[in-house]
Amino acid sequence: MKQDDAKRLKQLVVDQALDIQMLKHLSEGKWQALPGSERRLSRFAPKFGVSERRACMVIDQPRTSEQFDAKPRTDEAALEKRILQFARAKPRYGYCRIGLLLREEGWCAGLSRVFHQWQPEGLKVPVQHRTKRRLGPSANGSHRRRADVLNDVWSWDFVCDRTVSGSQLRWLSVVDEYAREWLALKVDRRITSENVIDTLSELFAMRGVPRHTQSDNGPEFIAQTLRRWLTQVGVGTLYIDPGSPWQNGYAKSFHGRFRDELLAMEIFEGVRGARSLAAS
Repeated sequence: MKQDDAKRLKQLVVDQALDIQMLKHLSEGKWQALPGSERRLSRFAPKFGVSERRACMVIDQPRTSEQFDAKPRTDEAALEKRILQFARAKPRYGYCRIGLLLREEGWCAGLSRVFHQWQPEGLKVPVQHRTKRRLGPSANGSHRRRADVLNDVWSWDFVCDRTVSGSQLRWLSVVDEYAREWLALKVDRRITSENVIDTLSELFAMRGVPRHTQSDNGPEFIAQTLRRWLTQVGVGTLYIDPGSPWQNGYAKSFHGRFRDELLAMEIFEGVRGARSLAAS
């Protein structure tokens, strides 16, 4: 009986020493540097004269993962080609927005899969670093007057561009601050306060009447006709300080992306072409 216990104890010591030797071999880093197919424990275990089960127990690895064979997808090349096409057509789009376009086309493309295709190609949207400016003192700024619900604060502003012939194009955008949603984008050579009223009337009929509107002190926004009409429909006006565009942050943020992704990428022949692109 004592001989059996001694043999069992001796075998435990031998097994423990072998386990330590295997762990020491794995910790040297040579095994991790091997390709995936050669890093299988089925190739590693025979070197020490142990079974695959024993090797999995030593490093605490499930046998199911050891026996799993990854099958490459058959549409990898087609997906990579389509991603490159989107990247050339929309150079300011990141992999998240391109992934959304791919899923809309019916591709089985999660964000991780698109990113794994995106990164090796060296695709990257250049980051534009801007110096932060001091916040203005106005209590009407978006950084202090936060929107609480939908239709609480609508921000609006103008952005300008030119056609091939040099004629001016003015774009009026309206953004819901709470939902961060673009509501309207009107383009014309000249936009007056009456045009602003017409655009808002259509929005009020479709989306409801907001509590407040936020804008700068441009002549179209402070016109008596517009202010009188807003008062009649029960909409308050929030005007930012002159020369403080950062106080109207949501509209400026939308205009930054709008200029980056459309105005800087397209050449406009006239108002009709600009309206067509704005609608798309």
